[in-house]
Amino acid sequence: MTMQKVAFGEVCDFVRGVSFDGDEAIDVSKEGYVPILRAGNIGDELYIHDDLVWVPEKRVSKEQYFQVGDIAICMASGSPAVLGKTAQLKESFVGSVGAFCGIIRPTKADPNYIAYWLKSSDFMAWRDSQANGVNIQNLRPNEIREITIPLPPLTEQKRIASLLARADRLRQLRRTAHDLGDALLQSVFLEMFGDPVTNSKKLNVEKLEGFTSLVSSGSTPLGGSNVYTASGIRFIRSQNVLMNKFDFSDIAFISEEIYNSMKRTFVKRNDVLLNITGASIGRVACYQDDILANVNQHVCIIRCKPEKLNPIYLSFFLSMPSFQEKFITNQSGATRQALNFEQIKDFNISVPPLSLQEEFAGVVARVESLRGRMGESARQVEGLFESLLAQSFDGGR
Repeated sequence: MTMQKVAFGEVCDFVRGVSFDGDEAIDVSKEGYVPILRAGNIGDELYIHDDLVWVPEKRVSKEQYFQVGDIAICMASGSPAVLGKTAQLKESFVGSVGAFCGIIRPTKADPNYIAYWLKSSDFMAWRDSQANGVNIQNLRPNEIREITIPLPPLTEQKRIASLLARADRLRQLRRTAHDLGDALLQSVFLEMFGDPVTNSKKLNVEKLEGFTSLVSSGSTPLGGSNVYTASGIRFIRSQNVLMNKFDFSDIAFISEEIYNSMKRTFVKRNDVLLNITGASIGRVACYQDDILANVNQHVCIIRCKPEKLNPIYLSFFLSMPSFQEKFITNQSGATRQALNFEQIKDFNISVPPLSLQEEFAGVVARVESLRGRMGESARQVEGLFESLLAQSFDGGR
């Protein structure tokens, strides 16, 4: 079906975000102040309860207040991935958006249809072609108003939006199911071993040092990031170590020559890698690959004595919320900037029988295998959604 194309400004209003002085903003709710969303609140959905600032009511005009169905858009950002990101308001919210954002308010089109079109490849391509600025990229309201969009009759708009909403719900459910695996494994750990800090199961408690053959961090090769290569041997940095898993989407590589010069910090299968500096301090995961790798100085290698301590058990022990709070927070409440090897060796570890540790590791393996299959299913659902998104607006080309 061929759709007519209309200028965006004919069917939607654009409302600028609220400008305010930095010294006017507060980070707690107060009478006479209005909550403001910023670029960080715009994700797969609109996070209206997180990281808000409040500004005086006088700064917000009547039209700048959100209405259900409105779509928030990031108009300026130093990150190309964030610029142009949109999310729709699905519930009542008495507030607005900041100056780096805007509100798109559909007036003569179905709001849900417009919200999905703003996630289409057509809009993303337009955004990439129009971004202005060097360090801070920005979009201009007048340019958004001039975009031409495919616009079928209202009943067809609603049908398309309903179809996409069903596919969208399915992919969100897949993501939620995957995330539930983390909560499940934490529950299994607590059921089997109790809380790591209170030691509610009355297990033997000993220093970690007696159960390890190596506790050491890596190093940055001479030349730093300038010697990274497009392929070669994995060089694991703190951003690659998440909680009980790894993210190798932006993995760096080093040459075999550099790898061989850093023999002390070779990573072996079943090594537990712990971030020891910066904002990601405390994130920990067990390396389960046979792929050659090395680590930088922000990551500590903990190599367990396999006859005494299972590395999967240790990784989950260190990742439990109560233990994380205990060892990354000083008594004063300030977050640690770094952990040293002596502190790590001095960790008090509850040590259940090795057979129980291995039983838990088996549960983890089964859950991860299931999540792997679910991950493939989730990728298929993501592909289906993207395909439907493209097909839904193809008639206007």
